[in-house]
Amino acid sequence: MPPASPSTRSRLVGQPLLYAISVFASLGVFLFGYDQGVMSGVITGPYFRKYFDEPTAIEVGTMVAVLEIGAFVTSLAAGRIGDGLGRRGTLFSGAVVFAVGGAIQTFTPGFWTMVVGRIISGLGVGLLSTIVPIYQSEISPPNHRGALACMEFTGNIFGYASSVWIDYFCSFIESDLSWRIPLFIQCVIGAILALGSLVMPESPRWLIDVDRDEEGMRVIADLHGGDPEDLVAKAEFQEIKDRVIFERESGEGRTYAVMWKRYKKRVLLAMSSQAFAQLQPAVLTLPFSRLCLTEAGWVGRDAILMTGINAIIYILSTLPPWYLVDRWGRRFILLTGAVVMALSLGLTGWWMYIDVPETPRAVVFCVIIFNAAFGYSWGPIPYVSFLLYPPEILPLTVRAKGVSLSTATNWAFNFLVGEMTPELQELIEWRLYPMHGFFCVCSFILVYFLYPETKGVPLEEMDAVFGEEELEERLEDEESERASLVSRQSSRSRRSARLPGAAGQGLVSRLLGRTDGRASYEPIRDGDE
Repeated sequence: MPPASPSTRSRLVGQPLLYAISVFASLGVFLFGYDQGVMSGVITGPYFRKYFDEPTAIEVGTMVAVLEIGAFVTSLAAGRIGDGLGRRGTLFSGAVVFAVGGAIQTFTPGFWTMVVGRIISGLGVGLLSTIVPIYQSEISPPNHRGALACMEFTGNIFGYASSVWIDYFCSFIESDLSWRIPLFIQCVIGAILALGSLVMPESPRWLIDVDRDEEGMRVIADLHGGDPEDLVAKAEFQEIKDRVIFERESGEGRTYAVMWKRYKKRVLLAMSSQAFAQLQPAVLTLPFSRLCLTEAGWVGRDAILMTGINAIIYILSTLPPWYLVDRWGRRFILLTGAVVMALSLGLTGWWMYIDVPETPRAVVFCVIIFNAAFGYSWGPIPYVSFLLYPPEILPLTVRAKGVSLSTATNWAFNFLVGEMTPELQELIEWRLYPMHGFFCVCSFILVYFLYPETKGVPLEEMDAVFGEEELEERLEDEESERASLVSRQSSRSRRSARLPGAAGQGLVSRLLGRTDGRASYEPIRDGDE
């Protein structure tokens, strides 16, 4: 095996390197969390409205929503870009594009220039929101992957909360700087992210996939402490390499068509996690909590203050999953979160329906409970996650393309929710909240029956979780000649995991994900070789 760098004193290795990468990745999600929130405060400022000649509701909506359109476009293209430029190159490109868009917004001379700047920023956000979770999942070890992804989500919410408070404090500035400064901060964050991408290591899985084995082994060795002779590092390298060889020799394509044909269930699960992450919290998370509080009776600066306090509680609620996600697992957290959110939404609608003097305080309590539940569950696991579940369940050959589809789903539903929620709040009033509670019930059913547990499972061994190992064995029996060419070279990857009892189950049971092996996953052992 090619040796890694002889000295580790001049660079980060082991846990410090892993957490440095997580902090860097969190900056990426901080950036698009900040960008999503900054306009919500800017567009209500008197100097902003005066500068744009009292823009209409349609014009304001356009300035806000075109970000999602730009993000949707590049999130679809990010799969090919991520496979071509690499994870780090795509990070750099997205950060530069975002910073350029932020500069155009900051120094805009008028409405249409602002729209162009928002679209350009959206293009950068689309690249970053797709590639950051892929980069993090491919760097992280299985037993820390969930916690590190949850750290990223905390960064996202911290970015949004920061934008709320920055908008609030800048509102006291008596000039156009009251809105230009918050927009300029986008450029600073984008520039820092671009510079950081130049010093962070490339994804070892991508390096090995493009036959840059020496560099890939060096990164893996650094992640395991810097020793190129470390047995765990060598085993991880070999497992990734075996998987790459198997996927090549099996003739598995990398197109969207092949991905959809073979991994349809995984892609649909990844996309559904994004859709529900938008449909569930549409009316009570930070972007619309201020509208909800205003509707409940909080007005003026009191509404802004309560939104800011809610944002702080929201951040705190994202901290427990750092510890819990790799201990309790993904499914339990998603299920319990869906229950609490459904109850909170139902109670919010009920308090608004009865409209009593206690309604404002009761609604604040419901909003806080809802956001705490969302921040603990459906926030970090699949959201803007796209941070955890989608990149976990998709194989290396189509990971970038699959995550790009799930991310595009996020931005499409983000745009849909952003356009419809203010109008629905006027049309159906309190009924909007139990309607979204129904979406929480639907998500509970979906997770209970279809979502497998991925806690502690290496990315190369996800086939076993989805019961695809047995399917491949049956295909080998039908195509024995083809199997003989690949079975020996891929034996480690092919036999890396088994689901007890899965072979005797019917198609319906397997589709519903009710396998005893889901909770009995066991990683490969030396004796299995």
